[in-house]
Amino acid sequence: MDLQLKGKTAVVTAASGGIGGAVVRTLIAEGVEVLGADRTVSDELKATGAVTVEADLLTPEGVEELRRVAEREWGHVDLLVNGVGGLAGLDLGPLPELDDETWQRAFELNFFGSVRITRALVPLLRESVVNVSTSVAHWPASGPHWYGTSKSALTAFGKGLADELGPRGIRVNTVSPALIRTPLWDEYGPRVSQTRGADFQQLMTDLPDQIQVTLGRWGTRRRSPT
Repeated sequence: MDLQLKGKTAVVTAASGGIGGAVVRTLIAEGVEVLGADRTVSDELKATGAVTVEADLLTPEGVEELRRVAEREWGHVDLLVNGVGGLAGLDLGPLPELDDETWQRAFELNFFGSVRITRALVPLLRESVVNVSTSVAHWPASGPHWYGTSKSALTAFGKGLADELGPRGIRVNTVSPALIRTPLWDEYGPRVSQTRGADFQQLMTDLPDQIQVTLGRWGTRRRSPT
């Protein structure tokens, strides 16, 4: 497919992850020059040929390093894909067990990280921002409370930012994936099943129906033919 992106520049965060990695590969296949950033740069990300930044993007130092490299490489950014976020390492218990630290960490991971990255790169932006939210932001659930809530904030931020940047000709869109079978679920899935007292494999089989995924199955990343 030709998305008419050849020669454009893009910054992708969480670029070593399942969704972020797929975005990087797709953009490079379309002729985009990509800067992929993550706390740990995977061998798979390096193999794409993207410029890479290994930094903790939840820190001011990490965000500044990302901005500095983007400015050094191109002096501008056509497309920013905010993929930072997730569920790893946070408490999955019911509300009475979720302390302030868990909520604050969730918002740092799923909301403030993308806000700070976007704020740092706005002076360099020329065309588009894409925020990766989640379908849970549209049908909040108790699994877990802090995830849907923090991602809902990201979704609202995207709408407000679209109004702010639109007069500059910069589009802002938010995508809300449902169940995507990324490596995150290798860590998160067993924790969910343990919390629910369920078998992990059975949980993975039943989840698409439980949350009413239209196709009745998990989404998977598909590699381009080589």
